[in-house]
Amino acid sequence: MSKPLQGTELPSVPVIQVSDEAPVLKANGHGHASHAHAHTLHGHTDVRTADISSKGSKIETAEGTIHVQPFRPRGSKHLRAVVSFTPRISAFDRENETSGQDQFRGFYTLFWIAMFLLILRTFVTSYEQNGYPLSLAFASLFSRDAKTLALSDGLMVLSTGLCVPFIKVIQRGWIRYWPLGATLQYFWLTATLVGAITWTFNRQWPWVQSGFLTLHAMVMCMKVHSYLAVNGYLSDVHRQAEKLDLQLRAACVAEGGGWEQANEDATKAREKHETSTEDSPIGTPALVPEGATTKGYAGGNPIAEGLRPRLMAVVEGTPAASRAATPPPEQSKLEKKPYFPPIEPYHHPLADHPNPKISELAEELGALEQELTSVGPNRVRWPENVTFLSFADYMLIPTLVYELEYPRTDRIRPIYLVEKTVATFGTFTLLYTVTEHYIMPLTPHPDQSFFRSLIDLALPFMTQLCYIILFYLIFECICNGFAELSRFADRQFYDDWWNSVTWDEFARKWNKPVHTFLLRHVYASTISSYKISKTSAMWITFMVSAMGHELVMAIVTKKLRMYLFLMQMCQIPMIFLGRIPAVRRNKTLGNVVFWMGLMAGFPLLCVAYVAY
Repeated sequence: MSKPLQGTELPSVPVIQVSDEAPVLKANGHGHASHAHAHTLHGHTDVRTADISSKGSKIETAEGTIHVQPFRPRGSKHLRAVVSFTPRISAFDRENETSGQDQFRGFYTLFWIAMFLLILRTFVTSYEQNGYPLSLAFASLFSRDAKTLALSDGLMVLSTGLCVPFIKVIQRGWIRYWPLGATLQYFWLTATLVGAITWTFNRQWPWVQSGFLTLHAMVMCMKVHSYLAVNGYLSDVHRQAEKLDLQLRAACVAEGGGWEQANEDATKAREKHETSTEDSPIGTPALVPEGATTKGYAGGNPIAEGLRPRLMAVVEGTPAASRAATPPPEQSKLEKKPYFPPIEPYHHPLADHPNPKISELAEELGALEQELTSVGPNRVRWPENVTFLSFADYMLIPTLVYELEYPRTDRIRPIYLVEKTVATFGTFTLLYTVTEHYIMPLTPHPDQSFFRSLIDLALPFMTQLCYIILFYLIFECICNGFAELSRFADRQFYDDWWNSVTWDEFARKWNKPVHTFLLRHVYASTISSYKISKTSAMWITFMVSAMGHELVMAIVTKKLRMYLFLMQMCQIPMIFLGRIPAVRRNKTLGNVVFWMGLMAGFPLLCVAYVAY
């Protein structure tokens, strides 16, 4: 059993430090930085344009030497750095200005016109041949025992509310999250999934109901796991912060004068530094009195002010420009108002204390406080988030990864909701028509030619069902609808997977909610817990994903064949083949191979599971 959610050894927000050895600026972050190529303007270095990477080194400037040194407070692994949320909109959203200016946007319109003509032609042909435009045979299949299915699903969703009292028990210290709390969590999630699967067999539901309840149970288990794992991890951080606070107070008493005197000493040291900064010549870094260092942001220092956003971009893995206080003008309307302010490190009042021991304890406590606090405008601090209202809001948000705070829009737009509702029903009608008239009549059987089955099913399965219509229905219509209801601003539920040239690129772009869950709770957690290589973690992540897909196929078809599991695991050697320089250079060939694989894969699975 993997120790849940330790986070990876990722850097925290850097804290800039100035000392007086020649003019030296030390960037004390828990990230690493490397040789930066500084650009000089009028005799002064503009470190805003410096190329900072992740290796420790120094930057030579006209004013002195900037040292960027690795530093990480004890116990801090900066959990939330694994996955970040930012206001974004989906590629097919009508308010996406980038897509609206794309030169191929007319093909998007043409596609939907073609789909409308396809439905119209299908209805007319069916009416001429059968006397009715649309058969309801498939509808009778998935509407069977609908009330029981709805009640079962509703009960399962309501049962997830037990997460809140469970975390409350951990918060009050009645049990520790690791290992007892995590063990109870795994038993609970296993029982939920097994119970849902057993119930589908008990009711003898057809494949539509069985597949829906199984998939929804897996989604609920992932959301619950993320909620419990993140809050359980933060409970340990909170407990560590409380112990550190006691140590800090004891150190203040041992220093003499207690807490209030320590605050006065730290204030005097800070004011002394600020005074020396104001008195220094323009363009020259302020020097600190001999033997003293500042542990916070060096306000007023031009080099520090320029270097800090560059460092933050490195340690968080995002472009420095994306951390500007105001969004760039080309952003959409949705992204302008809910923009997150730049992340500022928590500066403990005693971080400037002249006693190194007190200063170090204060710095570590500040780092833990930062991890316990959200980066959004509300600055939610654990355990303020452990409420039923907050949990209900999280369950409504279309994401599988829990955060203390998400980026939000300023309001719910009724017209947008109506648009997505109409699109959902319209797309479902198209999906139903294609399934009823172009898939079910061509269901393969053992006596049919294997090659003929592949040819018959390749076009309807690929182009009209699995990765076009179903994709659009789930990620563009349903996810965006729930995002609007919850005012969730990060709507990048997918990337341009249709342009993929390798299978790992496809795995990252096709289903972003599941990808982010696997990234944080399987891939990153496995590396952190067992100290294994990235390649081994990738194998484990693919195996977990393949087992989940195979489980759904086993429930739907009532067969255990492992075809889908083996096909997914075969993607790993294909990933390494796709990284060969000759293949990577030919993007057109890679995209052709990718599409051919998808178009052959789904009918192949259908024939394999249905006929064999």
